Amino acid sequence: MQPLYTSKTELVTSMLRELIVTGELEAGTSLRQRDLATRLGVSPTPVREALRRLESEGLVTTDQHRSATVAESWLDATEENYLIRAALESLAAKLAAKRISAEQLAAIEQINAQIVELADDSLAYGTLNRDFHFGIYQAAGTPVLLSLMRMLWQAMPDGPKVVRSHRESAAEHAAIIEALRDGDAERAGELTYTHIVGSAHLADERPVKRSQQS
Repeated sequence: MQPLYTSKTELVTSMLRELIVTGELEAGTSLRQRDLATRLGVSPTPVREALRRLESEGLVTTDQHRSATVAESWLDATEENYLIRAALESLAAKLAAKRISAEQLAAIEQINAQIVELADDSLAYGTLNRDFHFGIYQAAGTPVLLSLMRMLWQAMPDGPKVVRSHRESAAEHAAIIEALRDGDAERAGELTYTHIVGSAHLADERPVKRSQQS
């Protein structure tokens, strides 16, 4: 079996990329090569090369003294996560609509049926909601997209949060399920995008308090 990473630099690049994308290394954080090398258990050389690669990707910036920091965004980190997740998940829904199997459709429908029955303070919601969304990602049939979505969800340890009830979320899930059943890729994508970045999520493009999970 061919190794996933062909060099130590690729491994370190992947590890640092995940730390940045998930928010463990926050925007504006100074990236000292020796500190990172110690943290990752490698020599400074692959760290230096990894930082160069991440700079070319836009995740890292360097100043005139070659000091590296995590690139900052004009968006709040949570808001940025929602917008990226919405774009990628709507793509996943479009792809899933073209190839989802009867078994996969039945599985996410069963998960949503359980969500409908939950009280809004139920601790079971987070796991069921994650299972519902990842059922769609898996039905899309693209490992790269699935990997990206896992990184985005890692940045939300308690799951994505919104201000609607579980029953309202389940109703939106049901509409997405119907679009998937009909094989309507455009409708599935639009409904999914709205589900994630509706007005209750990102009013006036500013972060809002979110008390319930989406």
